[in-house]
Amino acid sequence: MKIKDRITGLKRIKAADLRPHPQNWRIHTQAQREALQGILCEVGYADALIARQLPDKTYQLLDGHLRAETTPNTRVPVLVVDLNDDEAAKLLASLDSLAAMAGSDPTQLDALLAGLKTDSAALSAMWEGMTSKVAEAIAPAEFKEIDESLETAYCCPKCGYRWSGSPGGVSDDANGEAHEGN
Repeated sequence: MKIKDRITGLKRIKAADLRPHPQNWRIHTQAQREALQGILCEVGYADALIARQLPDKTYQLLDGHLRAETTPNTRVPVLVVDLNDDEAAKLLASLDSLAAMAGSDPTQLDALLAGLKTDSAALSAMWEGMTSKVAEAIAPAEFKEIDESLETAYCCPKCGYRWSGSPGGVSDDANGEAHEGN
C-alpha cells in the first residue's frame, strides 16, 4: 500500500483567519468547551489544527474548529494539507470517527488518571466521566436475569451445550467456543 504525504507545511495562523468548513458536522457542548479551555490554560497548544489553502489563498479548517473558536486571537499551529474538495470532505468525516472507534483499557486509564491533578473543574469532570463510560462499556449497570428453566431445542453431542434456534446454526458457549447444530 502506497500512502501519500499530503502535508505541505506547518504554519502559525491567527485562528480567526481560518474559515470553518461549511460541512463540519461536529457540535460542541458547553462542558467540552470548558474542558478544552482548561487543558489549553494548563498545558497550551500541543496539537496542530488541520486546514487546506483555497484558491483565494484563505485557509479552510478541516480539524480543530473548537480550538479555533476558543482562541480566535491566537496564532495557532496549523498543518496545511493539499486536498481537493472530495478529499477534504472524506477527512472531515473520518478523523473524529476513527478516534471514536478506539477501545479503552480501564486499568491503564485508572493508572493514567490517578496521577493527574488539575485546577479545572471541567477537566476533572471530563476525566471522571471517562472512567464511568469505560466501566459502562465493560459491564452494564443492569444485567438481564437468565431463566434457567428456558426450554432448549438442541444439544451439542460433543459438549452438551444446549440452545434454541436453528439446528444448523452456529452458537457460542459460555467459553466462547463455537458449536454447530445438527
